Amino acid sequence: MNTMDRSRFHVGTYVLQPYARTEKHICELAECGINFVVGVPSDRPTLDLFTKYGVGAVVSGVLPGWWGGDGHNAGSMAKTNPLNRYVDAAATFEDHPAVWGIDTGDEPSALDFAHYGKVIDHVNYHFPRQFAYLNLYPNYASVSRNNAEETINQLGTQTYDEYIEKYCENIGTDYICYDFYMYAASVAGAYENLCTVSDACLRTGRSMWIVLQVNSLHEKEWISTNQLRFQAYSAMAFGAEVIIWACYTAGWWHNQVLDDKGEKTEQYNKLQEVNAELHTLGETYMKYRCVATHFIGFQDAQELQNLHQQPLASLSTGVFTDVCAENGENLIAGQMVSRTGDNSYALMICGADDPLDRRQAEYTVVFRADNRTVFAMSGTGMRPLTRRADGYYSFSLKSSEGVLLVAR
Repeated sequence: MNTMDRSRFHVGTYVLQPYARTEKHICELAECGINFVVGVPSDRPTLDLFTKYGVGAVVSGVLPGWWGGDGHNAGSMAKTNPLNRYVDAAATFEDHPAVWGIDTGDEPSALDFAHYGKVIDHVNYHFPRQFAYLNLYPNYASVSRNNAEETINQLGTQTYDEYIEKYCENIGTDYICYDFYMYAASVAGAYENLCTVSDACLRTGRSMWIVLQVNSLHEKEWISTNQLRFQAYSAMAFGAEVIIWACYTAGWWHNQVLDDKGEKTEQYNKLQEVNAELHTLGETYMKYRCVATHFIGFQDAQELQNLHQQPLASLSTGVFTDVCAENGENLIAGQMVSRTGDNSYALMICGADDPLDRRQAEYTVVFRADNRTVFAMSGTGMRPLTRRADGYYSFSLKSSEGVLLVAR
């Protein structure tokens, strides 16, 4: 049986440097709401502490490493890392209860997907208690400019949609994981990437995992609490089931959760607050699965100009009707159905009026759900609903906040 309980909503993080592997640090990691860490070596004392505090590990260094990087090595993985190297690595692996997953590499080119598919199959066979972990490029990685033989590009395809399609054709993971660092790239690009990956997950029956940023590209900038919220709740509106924050300790960029001496920065309390919300909401959220995502409001919004769907003035799903912010503020709404088929439905709503956290507001969301019992839940618990004389329900929502509506 796999050591990761996939029925739960999980929060992970990248990179735990040696200076942050004492018992105090692992305890604080768990207290921050982190369920697992990607990029931990198979170090027995550290893994023992992970077990003690209920933290899982996606271990690196077990298998031959691979990273697509700038694309210069695209198409050469089969030659560099033949399958026998993975068989040999499995033979020397010492299992541990804390090991949830085996890191197989990062951001491969589509030119290596055929070989990667065989690698993932080998890992699934030789590591039956763990899952094979693989993270993909975001859509701002470079694309092929000439033809399929070109290797000096990152994606190895002419479009990002083709990159994800080829992944699904070649690699048999039951999830798609990718990174997107919104505040180093763009909100519009994040929406495009969410649409592409969530559509592929729906089409192939996979779950969506996403790596988001808690640190900063620029040294003088710090990601705010609301920016953390917006990244997470907008991803959940697209059905994300696993959120992974980069980086907890030094890995890349600046202003991580711990500094280079292992001391907490201001990001620790921010992340702890948001992670607590995600876990509070996650238990109910995971009883449902996303089947469609809608943009509500977004009048003249430049962020949506490259998407294949038009924003709605209000949303009607057949269960929830006339869903909108009373004064037209932007919402992202994930339409969800019960995983057990118990005839209940949900709507994951993210306040999307201020993704850059420049002018936080509080506003009213209204909807109808005739002949249904309804409740609303946020990351801090139940959200009061007001039933109006005209039959509409209403509740308050803040910028970047997430609220889950449930109708039974």
